[in-house]
Amino acid sequence: MWAMGENRLDPCILVIFGATGDLARRKLFPALYNLYLEGRLPERFGVVGIGRRLASEAAFRDEVCRAVKEFSRKVKIGVCGDFLESFYYQQFDLGEAAGFLRLKEFLANMDRIRETRGNRIFYLAVAPEHFGPIVDQLAASRMVAEGGGWLRIAIEKPFGHDLASARELNQRLARVFAEEEIYRIDHYLGKEMIQNLMVIRFANSLFEPLWNNRHIDNIQISINESQGVGTRGRYYEQAGALRDMFPNHLMQLVALVAMEPPVDLRTKSIRDEKVKVIRALQGLTQDAVARDVVRGQYTGGNVDGEAVRGYREEEGVSASSRTETFVAMRLFINNFRWAGVPFYLRTGKRMPERSAAVVIQFRALPGTLYFKEFGALEPNLLVLKIQPEEGVFLQFNAKELGPGGRIVPVKMNYCQNCDYPEDSPEAYERLFFDLIRGDQSIFPRWDEIEQTWAFVQPVLDAWTAAREATGEGEVALPIYPAGTWGPREACDLLEREGRNWWLVL
Repeated sequence: MWAMGENRLDPCILVIFGATGDLARRKLFPALYNLYLEGRLPERFGVVGIGRRLASEAAFRDEVCRAVKEFSRKVKIGVCGDFLESFYYQQFDLGEAAGFLRLKEFLANMDRIRETRGNRIFYLAVAPEHFGPIVDQLAASRMVAEGGGWLRIAIEKPFGHDLASARELNQRLARVFAEEEIYRIDHYLGKEMIQNLMVIRFANSLFEPLWNNRHIDNIQISINESQGVGTRGRYYEQAGALRDMFPNHLMQLVALVAMEPPVDLRTKSIRDEKVKVIRALQGLTQDAVARDVVRGQYTGGNVDGEAVRGYREEEGVSASSRTETFVAMRLFINNFRWAGVPFYLRTGKRMPERSAAVVIQFRALPGTLYFKEFGALEPNLLVLKIQPEEGVFLQFNAKELGPGGRIVPVKMNYCQNCDYPEDSPEAYERLFFDLIRGDQSIFPRWDEIEQTWAFVQPVLDAWTAAREATGEGEVALPIYPAGTWGPREACDLLEREGRNWWLVL
């Protein structure tokens, strides 16, 4: 039996479409296992995997067990068998109407066996082209209408390819599911330090009074990846760094950093404040895109002392590809709190290290006192470290030890996952737990998604216009060697205003 501990969660069945895929193997099954070990799953619970590759339930359970042993942050000998008792499998093609009818009958039988009251979660861990057809088949089979309990559907990113496709997908979902039943996955919002961000802001009188344009010079948000595209070359050729990272992870971080204090911690209150920030983003004209957005593509180089190939040599990538693997952007928020403060966003593949952080750079003091003798001092920095190290870094100025009296930056560094990294929950653990208990706080609402795409769309349009203006479809695309911090133009974005990217992790 799956222990409950103190959590009185409703019984339910979790149906995973794409259960034989890489996401399920690396993230979903290990997350469910960790929740199981901690007693944070319902007492009456079942998982039904949907896939084409495996032919039997026994083979599926074996694969789940292997995934747990390889990727779980905590593995206990002898408990894999008990964990697997609640896993079932159905093999059919996602375009097969008969397969959905068989699934409907199977779930009805599961409800009787496991006493799950018709409560169901449909998790779409599949390629985005399958989102709409699966929803249509769920409706056509009347699986949604006749379950008898509550329903939820979880959809992995990307939610659309552009603004028009995002709207079309949402309309397709809305014909079958209510907004309160739709859980749009952004796994970054499940990360431990993202969860901590609101607490650090709103539970400390040290920070919140300074969290405005009177005290902050600029804010930098970086998500850096040392890996290349790997086996995702074909997907990445259609997406690129902008679509892959900006309408979701980076825009969500901007919203959380810049939002006003919500009136309470209810889902609607938090979401309302986030969407206000996104709506206040200063729109990007074609000239602004040319000035404030930088893209690039990695070539061959060295990462961690190992020679790696360039993007155009990756599997599934065109030898003449113009797809960006790096994007840096300057943006502004036109509201009372943030007017005039630049937000610098950056993401790229094949960077020197894997890291994600938010850097708050505070304004310099007037040029008096110590400035006269020692010159410009280093700025105060607050860094929220998201991965791989999770914690908070604070830089301030102090006198150097000894008689010289030189002023130097000193650092206070808190790391919450350094000593016991296995105790830091994975993002999907929090996502699954909230999905099962029906808390939508960390799942973006449709108007958030729509507004982020509305902000990003002019960049896509400007790049398309530039490509068409050349006649042959070729546009200048800065390059950067793998193992470096992106193209030179990304540094120019800050240096023209006397600033620089902070590398403080």
